[in-house]
Amino acid sequence: MAAPISDAVVVDVLRRVDRGLGPLVQRLGRPPRLSPAQRAAWWAGRVSRVAAGVSAAPRLAGKLADLLPLQNTVGSAVQALVVLGVAREHGVDDQAARVALLAEVLLNRQLPVERVQPLLARSRGVYVDEALGEDRSGLDGAARSVWRAARLLSRIDDALDARPKGKLRHRALAQLPVVGVVGGYAAEREGLRRAALEAEELLGGGPGVRAR
Repeated sequence: MAAPISDAVVVDVLRRVDRGLGPLVQRLGRPPRLSPAQRAAWWAGRVSRVAAGVSAAPRLAGKLADLLPLQNTVGSAVQALVVLGVAREHGVDDQAARVALLAEVLLNRQLPVERVQPLLARSRGVYVDEALGEDRSGLDGAARSVWRAARLLSRIDDALDARPKGKLRHRALAQLPVVGVVGGYAAEREGLRRAALEAEELLGGGPGVRAR
């Protein structure tokens, strides 16, 4: 059995994900005419439709995708993007608060802000070179940002099984080769909707969404 992932490692990875996806969150900013309530829904809806296609793509390999970290890490990276988008709508400017939110939504792990704050300054540079490497992918824009976040999240892949997931029937369909992309798309889109809803509930002071 693998050793539990420490808070320090989780915080280090998630702060890098936050930093890497921050510019993309700003570029994907929703139309300004929307009301505050509609703004949060925009991240759960329109962005989810675009992002779910990216995160479901590994399902082309069917069940083989579950034997690799790709599905979990790409799906988690896109969920992180949506969660950070919702956080932006709530004016969450403190990185420790965003990291704590990512930990609770993606990992179902409660890390109070006061616990996160002192860990933000520790061990800088430990994971970034190994996780990102040189930029030779040829990807640009959103795809590069998501791919980098996915590679970072691969450092804590064992903890990503707790992330919000789609309906069981869609996940079952996703196990099939080729056509599994249909189930994967539906499952990831629902997972993204649940991630956005949970972030909205947590930031809005509600009870949160525990059903995964």
